[in-house]
Amino acid sequence: MSMDLTFLGTGSAYPSPHRGASALVLRTEGECWLFDCGEGTQTQLMKSQLKASRITKVFISHLHGDHLFGLPGLLCTVALNCSPSPAQAPACVDIYGPRGLRRFLRVALELSGSQLPFPYAVHELEPTADQCPPEGWPSPPPAASPADDRLHPQERPGRNIPLDPAEECYALLEDERFVVLAFRLFHRLPSFGFCVQERERPGRLKTQLLRDLGVKPGPIYGRLKNGETVTLESGRVVTPEEVLEEAIPGRKVCVLGDCSAPVGEAPLRLCRGADVLVHEATLADGHRERAVEHGHSTPGMAAAVARACRPRRLVLSHFSQRYRPPGLAKEGEGEDDVAELGRQAEEALRGTGVEVVLAEDFLTLPIPIKKPH
Repeated sequence: MSMDLTFLGTGSAYPSPHRGASALVLRTEGECWLFDCGEGTQTQLMKSQLKASRITKVFISHLHGDHLFGLPGLLCTVALNCSPSPAQAPACVDIYGPRGLRRFLRVALELSGSQLPFPYAVHELEPTADQCPPEGWPSPPPAASPADDRLHPQERPGRNIPLDPAEECYALLEDERFVVLAFRLFHRLPSFGFCVQERERPGRLKTQLLRDLGVKPGPIYGRLKNGETVTLESGRVVTPEEVLEEAIPGRKVCVLGDCSAPVGEAPLRLCRGADVLVHEATLADGHRERAVEHGHSTPGMAAAVARACRPRRLVLSHFSQRYRPPGLAKEGEGEDDVAELGRQAEEALRGTGVEVVLAEDFLTLPIPIKKPH
């Protein structure tokens, strides 16, 4: 099964001519999951090889505008491109994010008179007080009126997801292919990271052994592949363990929202051994004090996280707009060259085997299938 990551926006604060605001897409077998949706994400999608209509899930790390303001417009653009009379009922788009996201989206769609031809549901993560300074804690909504709890016409009831105190994480979804968990990060507003873990898959069938047992290709192959024990006409019992090679390990992708530090032990535990770890690096190491003051990280800080959890690849993103993409840096202003951020992370990770990648708008990273242990 193919899997890749495409970065639609890699800049911080606002979209610029050089970088879009935060957004990236995880694509698996034609299905697209969007992580953050800054202003202009729909335009970036149009410039890419991705199709907005394939987006089935959205994950919002926190409620700052450069990660959120593109969401209402994106949903409306998807609506305009939907078939007016689909052959089957459109699937529900599931949206995950911090408490307050549901109200934001509901109000934006209601005040703009926007109607969607597909249902959506917002599942809110309940933050904890240690995710932000006191002034960043979400203020309670104004006094409720009966209308405040009224769903948008296309809105379906969503879940309120509390922190699992034992595991220190949030269980977002689980199906036959993936388990998705969220964990806490420290920022000026409560921020979250996401861990997408692919389930392991059965190994390849030992076809020669099956032929030696007199089993011809057909339904029995599928039953054994699915883990079912089969009794042959001869009375011979064949178990999957006999005829399957080692299981194929699942891939793991971890995407962190804005942060100056992880909260608790779960982030490092969940990200351990990830195939790809996406971490912000807003400012260079020389501006660490300023970065931390604003709840952000430097390449050295991102590398410290990577050193602790040892992913295969550390992808730096969310760069200050002062750091221009390669080839666009002004001559004589070396610190404005984004390549310097990569060098700082590489130096901090020397000897670990972790590959450092600098994200750029429209960069696509394939995530190859793992080999059995």
